[in-house]
Amino acid sequence: MPSSIRFQTAVEKLYKAFHSDHLHPECYQQCAVGNICDQRDFWRHFTDDHGSNELNYVGRVHQLLGRTYQGYTPQELIEIEAAFLQGCGYSLPLRFQSKNNINPHDKNVHFEGLCAAIQKLCELDKMKDPLDISTLLEYTPQAKTSHLVAM
Repeated sequence: MPSSIRFQTAVEKLYKAFHSDHLHPECYQQCAVGNICDQRDFWRHFTDDHGSNELNYVGRVHQLLGRTYQGYTPQELIEIEAAFLQGCGYSLPLRFQSKNNINPHDKNVHFEGLCAAIQKLCELDKMKDPLDISTLLEYTPQAKTSHLVAM
């Protein structure tokens, strides 16, 4: 399956972060987009709330100027982050006064968030999700025939 360089690079960075325990959904530098952006948090200024899909003034200016970061526009970055946080189980936007009963250090939480982020990356590149196993489970039931013998 052909994929873009930005997709390959992003997935590689997320894979490394997951396996080296550098994923943390509540940290701007160690969340999905923080890792895609090389553990930098500049992208958080594109929106007012962590996990929001709405660009603020700064984000809109960067978007209108056509800027990209690691190949992604500001709007795409905040959408990736929102997908990651939702996959982790957070209610969005993420606010510190919100009551989320989620352990941000739980590897299972990271895995679910990572899967959601990869789905979003695929959607942005108009690719089929490589984690989608539904094609492996395709099943065409055989027509049932009756083998009743008349007596």
